[in-house]
Amino acid sequence: MPRFSVIVPAYQVQAYLHECLESVLSQSYPDLEVVAVDDRSPDACGAIIDEFAARDPRVRAVHLSENTGLGPARNAGVARATGDYLVFLDGDDTLTPDALRSIADRLKETGEPDVLVYDYARTYWTGEAVRNQAAAQLTEQGPAPFRLEDRPGLLRLLMVAWNKAYRREFVEEAGFAFPPGYYEDTPWTYPVLMSAETIATLDRVCVHYRQRRRGSILRTTSERHFDVFDQYDRVFAYVAERPGLERWRPVLFRRMVEHLVTVYARPDRLPRASRAEFWRRARAHYRRYRAPGAAVPLRSRAHHVLMRLGLRRTYAALRWASARRRGTARLAGAALESLRSAALRLHYRVQRCLPLRAEAVFTAHDGRGHGCSPGALEEAFRTYAPHLRTAWVARPEHHHTIPPGTRRLTPGTAAHWTSLARARYLVCNAEFDPRLVKRPGQVLVQTQRGTPLKHMGLDLQDRPAAARGTDFGELLRQVDAWDYVVSANRHSTLTWERVHPGRYTTLEYGCPRNDVFQRATEADVALLRESLGIPEGSVAILYAPTHRDYRRTQRVALDLERVVRRLGPRFVVLARPFPHRSGGPPVTGSDRVVDVSGHPSVESLCLASDALVTDYSSLMFDYAGLDRPIVIHADDREAYEAARGTYFDLRSFPPGAVARSEDELIDIFATGHWRGSRSTQLRSAFRERFCPYDDGHAAERVVRHVVLGQRDVPPVVPLEERRPAPSAAASLARSPLATVPQQSAAALPVTDRV
Repeated sequence: MPRFSVIVPAYQVQAYLHECLESVLSQSYPDLEVVAVDDRSPDACGAIIDEFAARDPRVRAVHLSENTGLGPARNAGVARATGDYLVFLDGDDTLTPDALRSIADRLKETGEPDVLVYDYARTYWTGEAVRNQAAAQLTEQGPAPFRLEDRPGLLRLLMVAWNKAYRREFVEEAGFAFPPGYYEDTPWTYPVLMSAETIATLDRVCVHYRQRRRGSILRTTSERHFDVFDQYDRVFAYVAERPGLERWRPVLFRRMVEHLVTVYARPDRLPRASRAEFWRRARAHYRRYRAPGAAVPLRSRAHHVLMRLGLRRTYAALRWASARRRGTARLAGAALESLRSAALRLHYRVQRCLPLRAEAVFTAHDGRGHGCSPGALEEAFRTYAPHLRTAWVARPEHHHTIPPGTRRLTPGTAAHWTSLARARYLVCNAEFDPRLVKRPGQVLVQTQRGTPLKHMGLDLQDRPAAARGTDFGELLRQVDAWDYVVSANRHSTLTWERVHPGRYTTLEYGCPRNDVFQRATEADVALLRESLGIPEGSVAILYAPTHRDYRRTQRVALDLERVVRRLGPRFVVLARPFPHRSGGPPVTGSDRVVDVSGHPSVESLCLASDALVTDYSSLMFDYAGLDRPIVIHADDREAYEAARGTYFDLRSFPPGAVARSEDELIDIFATGHWRGSRSTQLRSAFRERFCPYDDGHAAERVVRHVVLGQRDVPPVVPLEERRPAPSAAASLARSPLATVPQQSAAALPVTDRV
């Protein structure tokens, strides 16, 4: 008897069925069977199912003699299922990697509930994945399992069968079955949730719900959408037969009204000639199932009144008026924005005619919060050049990161353009607004974003996936405005001067954002770890992969929950994937996987962690200055090299151990190789090459040179004379992990050697 029976009905989904079945059979949890039901599909679905059944004994092919529809096809699959739990998956959708393992773990944690509800994300042809907006209802906090009355908010989720796992014995004993017709999920899901004695939730995306451009049932214009009335008749009949469920009638009534309005409002569902009849039947259902005294939310009251009175034309007129109002508002907003832009351009021209003032303006990461090398320089400006007023440009949601003594500027405001026009010093790590006109006497300092590993600047001309339409002429125009470029090391100097050719002066003084690593104390680190919720004595791994140019949307390459589960209870992962990019899937946080994507300071995360796991991120060069273990996880080296390219091969000169797969990564940590003698030797060589000037005084040297005009800046403290960076886990030496034998490289399996 397998743990899961995954039931996949298939009808005219030949283009997607292969991917669907592969997503199930490739799960890391193999204790499953697939009951694939060919609903007499006229395309190649039946043949595809037979091919999978021939090559994998876990696939059971079911061929129906006639087309019955989605509901009866699922019933046919249930009748042949033998697993402990039933999982439904439509033939054009997919399971996410490791979904069944997460479901199995949660089922075990919650005592084998009747129903486990998990999350999904809508996926689009662009590659974008958008998580369910009601995901908050799936929180795992609080007691579990529970009954529906303990968490009635679950009824606000999309009423579908494929976002749940059902205990098969529960389904068989209750006699649940799918009815024929459209909207067959409705009379299945409501009775199941209302009748379940034990329910649990899993706050994880387990299904990718494909949004097809054409061909889906919900986007097919047909009178079969009238089936929704029969389905709600079945729901209320089920409630009427069970007096104990009468308390749910008001909730079901409200959900029915919302559903009927949705079906009517969608222009691609009902034939035009049938719309009046649909509204008439909706009015009849409203009156038949109305629950007297049921509270109606304020935003839905108009729908209820119009449906109860049968005012279809009034409803149509209100929708038309609402659409016109939104259109008018958009046009008015566009006109006002044009006027505002013209006024700001005029304001900027006037301000450029006024004298420069003793001010330095800073920004980082295109308007994000105070941090990176511009943040370190802003602090140094206040310390060593107090006669200058400093200002930071950031969007309003990041203003809380700006120190109290620094002026806050919002991009696009008159104050912002005034400062750009009159400030003597402009400092950034990206680009200022392209409309900026540099004035005589203004000084522009470009700090870059660390040491380059991946190709940058002009080297992207033959890398279209990474360049993404970059205007290289405009890039060089901006380079011509730079007066200084801050460089962390000789490698950076040689790279920047070649890929950003210009007349600027290179200041090879170190990376200012790493100064904090030399100034932080043990108490600072302990406070950071406490604020992040890292338990005392734990080993905190900072996971910080870089952006993939060859993917439209990003994905987390590691199953972080599996990693910490395999490593044991003392390991915690601080997950920071793609903090400045959109479109990536969210990290599902837990007690031992902490999502720190929104944390304002990557330097603080480095200080709080015991080791770094990354791939091609420049963060490895900064982290090497801490002299803490670094592990490289590079499972797509060939694809990354082809799309972006790197300036040297990490395999030949790594900062520590290199893993080519998730299992190798787990083994590196489990054996202690991550902090063994060989890894230490590699890190020392890496640090000597790329961190020669990171002694805590890089920002001071820049300010003294650029602002104070001093050419005799403080000398660099040699590596061997620098004080050790504060330990991230003072108690680590006392923990049992400290007694793990440190294997030499020669004693390790070949796959674990660097």
